[in-house]
Amino acid sequence: MNEIFQDLNPTDKKLFFGKNNRNDVRLGEIVSLTRYEEAQVVIVGCPNNEGVKRSEGRGGTELAPDGIREQFYKLTPFGISAKIIDAGNIAPQNSLEETHEQLNKFVKSVLKDGKKAMILGSGNDIAYPNGSAMAEVFGAGNWLGVNVDAHFDVAIADQINNSSAFRKLLDENLIRPDYFYEIAFQSHFASPEYYRYLLNLGVNLSSLEQIRSRESADLELREMMRQKFIHHSQSLSTFFNFDMQALRSADAPGTSLSSPLGLRAGEFIQLVKFAASLSNTKIIQFTEVNPKFDYDNRTTLLVAIGMHRYCSLQK
Repeated sequence: MNEIFQDLNPTDKKLFFGKNNRNDVRLGEIVSLTRYEEAQVVIVGCPNNEGVKRSEGRGGTELAPDGIREQFYKLTPFGISAKIIDAGNIAPQNSLEETHEQLNKFVKSVLKDGKKAMILGSGNDIAYPNGSAMAEVFGAGNWLGVNVDAHFDVAIADQINNSSAFRKLLDENLIRPDYFYEIAFQSHFASPEYYRYLLNLGVNLSSLEQIRSRESADLELREMMRQKFIHHSQSLSTFFNFDMQALRSADAPGTSLSSPLGLRAGEFIQLVKFAASLSNTKIIQFTEVNPKFDYDNRTTLLVAIGMHRYCSLQK
């Protein structure tokens, strides 16, 4: 067994759905057989609600990684040629900070091995250890960070929580501000003080309203990236964070804080496909899913479909 798995809990075998029908194979039957050495995409979960709890959010996000898996492994491998492995879940430690250390250690190993990490989160606090992994492996000035979120998540906090991860990355100079994108934020959720902070740093900002002004959701982001450093696309690695609070509750009711306004399901999929289209996307993560408040598995299934679309574009 590869030593990088020693601090992980293996995925429950019951989640690897199969029909035992060669004419209708499901992802659960394929992913469960893949070896780490041959994998291109590595799935890992971090089932921890402490970051949400610290900002007085509602419990349940710790159920997200396995809830998403349950839907993902029911899907077919149509269009997917990339080898995928499920590494399991980061074992909860005595503190959130220690759990982050374990996640950071694992993700760094995956990146150093030349593989892509797909991370199923709980709270958005995991953006800090994963962003730190990007900085440590590729260099603080050599990666782009994209936060698709209704909120900025740059709160000032004594302890890291699900609202402060990107503040720590910026304040600790682990990412260049002009290489960081805040996408689909909603003005009614945005602190004017934090907006000024990001604006003064030179962070790239695109609100939900600006996204909607384009024919397709990914065009705003695509244009922003092209204008500044599309010529660096081969040298800059990319990190995409999809906080599911960015979506409207009609399409994603099961989040840690739902809203009637937000991205539509199709717009979310377009942005995921854009992330997949960039050859140097190294990490894609999905956070703030809360199965306790989901309806008919609508949110977990939407994330699963996003994972499917991402994997289908990996060669």
